[in-house]
Amino acid sequence: MSWDGHLPASREYRRILVGLGAAGVVTFAQLYSPQGLLPTLARGLHVSPADAALSVSLATLGVALAVLPWSWVADRVGRLRAMQVAIVASTVLGVLVALSPNLGVLLGLRLVEGMALGGIPALAVTYLHDEVHEGSTAAAAAAYISGTTIGGAAGRLIAGPLAGLVGWRPALLTVAGVCALASVVFLRLMPRPRGYRPTSAASARTVADGIRTSLRDPALLALYAQGALLMGGFVAVYNYLAFRLEGTEFALPPTVGSLIFAAYAAGTVSSRLTGQWVPRFGRRRVLLAGTLTMVVGALVTLAGSLALVVVGLLVLTAGFFAAHATASAWVGARATTGRAQATALYNVAYYSGSALVGWVLGYAFSGPGWAAVVGAVVALAVVALGLALVVLPGGRPDPTPAPASDSDSDPNPASLTERSVRSRKLR
Repeated sequence: MSWDGHLPASREYRRILVGLGAAGVVTFAQLYSPQGLLPTLARGLHVSPADAALSVSLATLGVALAVLPWSWVADRVGRLRAMQVAIVASTVLGVLVALSPNLGVLLGLRLVEGMALGGIPALAVTYLHDEVHEGSTAAAAAAYISGTTIGGAAGRLIAGPLAGLVGWRPALLTVAGVCALASVVFLRLMPRPRGYRPTSAASARTVADGIRTSLRDPALLALYAQGALLMGGFVAVYNYLAFRLEGTEFALPPTVGSLIFAAYAAGTVSSRLTGQWVPRFGRRRVLLAGTLTMVVGALVTLAGSLALVVVGLLVLTAGFFAAHATASAWVGARATTGRAQATALYNVAYYSGSALVGWVLGYAFSGPGWAAVVGAVVALAVVALGLALVVLPGGRPDPTPAPASDSDSDPNPASLTERSVRSRKLR
């Protein structure tokens, strides 16, 4: 029997939104909480900003390494079951990270923690496309992204001020406790899956076929590039701006400098609004507008006024999350076959950009300074803009994506294809 997914008016739809929002909190609070205490960590261990940023980059590298294996696991045991395993494992590892006796152990555990956390972003959007009515997936994905912004902000805002008062270990342990509570919310609320049935036939060849299909689609490749380029620049800004604010130029105390992460509220708002903007203006226009907004925000942070720096950070954050929410949902919608692998590849690119650019630009900050970081961020965004303009399809608002092997010009057959794929899964 064909099933078209949960509708917004249903109780299950609301439980999915709250549950995945909680999963977003768990993932990004744990993933990025060390970012809120990087200056304190660097001073305490007498290391450079780039070396301190490895505590963030290794975790995001772990996510990038793990998302494809998680997609294979999900094909065999189900999307929800895989996410449940990931969220429990990452919560336990979060406690162990907080108890690490030295930097070497911390970095090793952060890599493994990132690999566990990879099961959430690798599968969340795919799960939404399986379980939510196709007309509501953009809004549902935006709700999940907003949960990630809340988690990212909460982790940093808890860890940063607390580290200045009680030390980094108690600060990270507090974050782990908050994530444990959010994990319980996720485990209790998520409804029984109906849109996908796991199969023991899933194999390495199945994953490889899904990867090949995705890598043959220029539009998907351009979307992967958006994630890598924009996320890399975004993380670099947040990695090193606190060093600037706590340095001689502004001389803010650590407990005050770490409050910059409250700017994530702008991303919470903009990612939710993309669910309204995409149907009105189309995916590409929203993506381009978000990227341009990010560029403007980055340039404003060059100002010597603290108030303008904060404004620039708010603008940059709003622009980034609008672009990211649009691109990630677009990947899930376009990939009508091999969707788990397609969305996993987006996450590979996204977190690889975070790990590499977020680390390398530390040397730019230690050398030429903040202007060099901003210049690199703007250059990455300009490349992303060029790819979006040249490769991604435009057209009328809220276009229904074509399958990877079909033309971009006629969206109607793709809608039928997506529904037939869902129907076949339930037979």
